[in-house]
Amino acid sequence: MPVSDTQKKANEKWKAANKEKQKIYRYRLQAKKFINEFASQDDLLELCKMIDEKLKE
Repeated sequence: MPVSDTQKKANEKWKAANKEKQKIYRYRLQAKKFINEFASQDDLLELCKMIDEKLKE
């Protein structure tokens, strides 16, 4: 289904105003993909340690 010109303009306006949010969304998706598809047991243990340290802050 094609997107209307008005919707395209609205999308571009949102993207321009929310660059930081977009970056966070991309990083979150990349992290989930890594964990679900590529991470080894050692990777997961290291990530758990990093998360625990971050939660203590």
